[in-house]
Amino acid sequence: MPHRLMLLDTASLYFRAFYGMPDTIRRPDGIPVNAVRGLLDMIARLTTDYHATHLVACWDDDWRPQWRVDLLPTYKSHRVAEAVTDAPDVEVVPDALEAQLPMIRRTLEFAGIAVVGAAEHEADDVVGTYASHADLPVDVVTGDRDLFQVCDDGRQVRVIYTARGMRNLEVMTEETVVRKYRVLPQQYADYATLRGDASDGLPGVAGIGEKTAASLLLKYGTLEGLLEAADDDGSGLANPVRAKLAAAADYLKVAPAVVRLVRNLELPTLEEAGAQLRPVAGDARAELERLAVEWNLGGSVTRLLAALDLRGQA
Repeated sequence: MPHRLMLLDTASLYFRAFYGMPDTIRRPDGIPVNAVRGLLDMIARLTTDYHATHLVACWDDDWRPQWRVDLLPTYKSHRVAEAVTDAPDVEVVPDALEAQLPMIRRTLEFAGIAVVGAAEHEADDVVGTYASHADLPVDVVTGDRDLFQVCDDGRQVRVIYTARGMRNLEVMTEETVVRKYRVLPQQYADYATLRGDASDGLPGVAGIGEKTAASLLLKYGTLEGLLEAADDDGSGLANPVRAKLAAAADYLKVAPAVVRLVRNLELPTLEEAGAQLRPVAGDARAELERLAVEWNLGGSVTRLLAALDLRGQA
């Protein structure tokens, strides 16, 4: 069976699991386990349906890196629960989900699933680095449109987009990104910069929405090319657009570096990370089966173990 790497935007998935399943699913001591169950079921289904042979759960070691905040103070500012000096800010996370994160890490560990993060960087940057340098086909699983940047038909990199739910997954390729947004994946960061994204605290350029952003990038290729046209009286760029870009000049100087994925992190190789999926055996399997009972994880652990057994036979 051909090797295929799957990269999980893990926080995106466990948030979706948490809000998609009732938090009345609890351990005997009352701690919810809906996010744990949901994430394990997602991994079992995704690895099976998309024939993953390697898997990395990419982790937010820093969900709001200070270097991005220094460039754009509004970046994810509405999601800060507590500002922290010399450490990542505390994100607004429901207490019922926060309590489940150690359980998620523990179950992934015993399942032999690689978890990789990077200091001062988000999971998106881990995804961007692995996706940009992997020598095998890649599926990125996320609900975040910013990761459309990695789609590359030539290198067989695609995004399994979860925004419409696990029953309505969209496979995003270079072709589908162009068809849906009228920009190439390599233009997507500039497109997002221009149109903005309230969920990330990106104001965008006032008066430039998705259609205008796409048409400008179609004509000028890049944000840099667009700004050069804005400075050239003979470029033919409409004066109202020039005025909008001029009003957002300070934002446009810094936002692209915030939006673009980092693709050159020093990360463990797939082999070093233990990314190849294998059946869980011995003490690890016994511990997972014990936790399934102790933590009321129901059939989620059983389904994950079965999926990993299947991957081992592929």
